[in-house]
Amino acid sequence: MDIEKIKHIKEIAHNGPFHPEDALIYKGSIDKHVKILDYIHEAIEKSGLKDGMTISFHHHFRNGDFIVNMVMDEIAKMGIKNLTLAASSLASCHAPLIEHIKNGVVTHIETSGMRGELAEQISRGLMDFPVVFRSHGGRAAAIEQGDLHIDVAFLGAPSCDPIGNANGYNRDEEGATMCGSLGYAKVDAVYADTVIILTDHIVPYPNAPYAIPAVQVDYIVPVDSVGDPNGIMSGATRYTKDPKELLIAKTAADVIEHSGYLKDGFSMQMGSGGASLATARFLREKMENMGIKAHFALGGITGQIVEMHEAGLIDKILDVQSFDLIAANSLKNNRFHTQIGGRLYAGYNNGGAAVNALDFVILSALEIDTDFNVNVLTGSDGVIRGAIGGHPDTAAGAKMSIVVAPLTRGRIPSIIKKVNTVVTPGSVVDVVVTEQGIAVNPRRTDLIEKLTEAGMKLYTLEELREKAERIVGEPAPIKYLDNIVGVVMYRDNTVIDVIHQIDEG
Repeated sequence: MDIEKIKHIKEIAHNGPFHPEDALIYKGSIDKHVKILDYIHEAIEKSGLKDGMTISFHHHFRNGDFIVNMVMDEIAKMGIKNLTLAASSLASCHAPLIEHIKNGVVTHIETSGMRGELAEQISRGLMDFPVVFRSHGGRAAAIEQGDLHIDVAFLGAPSCDPIGNANGYNRDEEGATMCGSLGYAKVDAVYADTVIILTDHIVPYPNAPYAIPAVQVDYIVPVDSVGDPNGIMSGATRYTKDPKELLIAKTAADVIEHSGYLKDGFSMQMGSGGASLATARFLREKMENMGIKAHFALGGITGQIVEMHEAGLIDKILDVQSFDLIAANSLKNNRFHTQIGGRLYAGYNNGGAAVNALDFVILSALEIDTDFNVNVLTGSDGVIRGAIGGHPDTAAGAKMSIVVAPLTRGRIPSIIKKVNTVVTPGSVVDVVVTEQGIAVNPRRTDLIEKLTEAGMKLYTLEELREKAERIVGEPAPIKYLDNIVGVVMYRDNTVIDVIHQIDEG
């Protein structure tokens, strides 16, 4: 026997003999492991949160979230300062953060996006340090690799049992709060030093299936409400009747059909915008006519995807975020509707990321330039008003990425010489579809050949830009100050662009 193994056995033996009464310590002991505390204040104290630390939140309630404001108000009362707020995304409902920034409670933010008054003021120089914007896959990788270390994660959950098994729905109570998938909270639960679940429903053990297992949870705090379920469905997930969006959607579906990727067993991700949702409707018709079905659908999931699954047109759903209550309910009831975490969804350092198995993805855009670069983060006025989300992750992973956008929005062209903010590089964008023409990235000669053979007229993006400018004119350049208010990270966490403070002088 190896000498080191002998030494190891001797060390174990020195621990002393076994005492039968020791076995009684954990006998029938589930009640001894209850983690419920009465107040958020108590949980913060027990977490050891101090000045200068990093806290995190998830955004699965979108604009219906109550947790961020609730927790930040309590932290402010406790006098804790100089925190980094690492929320997976921020919404209009988080405007109260403005006061916490002004008072020095929050000095740094890392997130995927932000909207509303908070975004307006940050665009105008509210913070001394620029906001770091990451894609969903980039955030997961940064946390996993230690580039973004979370000291305390505050995670809202619509149900949780007394020892911490938490989920985004309540299986036993109809009409209870729900948000569906807790996909973006999963990486926080694994890597944060302390994990605090806030829930409005304590349910009997075991709360199974669960999104977050009890072994990852330190404390549980019951609250009156974690969020408004209606807030998870926003204008971005509407059904469109706009003729322009319907034409874009029909054209995108035709591109998919003639690309060769629409075949039995394909995989897809659809966006949540009006044209993207409508594309799913046109695809459904084609699938039924062709007698084919998809092997899986990925990403933020909507009721349309659920309906296709229940109709037998999609075998499996991999849900990282439920975009409406139909999707949230489906997660509870459909065996092959599974919630996945951000790492499995899109982690760039993860060879098994689901985005890498996509045949095609439909993505929206605020701006596209003639080099196929896409902006989904800042508006035509330079103000932050969106989120990176999984845009660059899916564009890079899918065999074919299709970006859909109207040629113009009001008096603003969508195709321009240079986007205000590069979020997704043109090297991973394959097709751009507008209501007035299609452009294919010149490097995709295979798609150019197939779409041309199918009789689809193709344009260059320069031609589409000129067409847009004939309609609405060339936009005036945005004036910026030297101050940087945002740093945009590509999915591999290298800097791809920066956002400057807008000049209103």
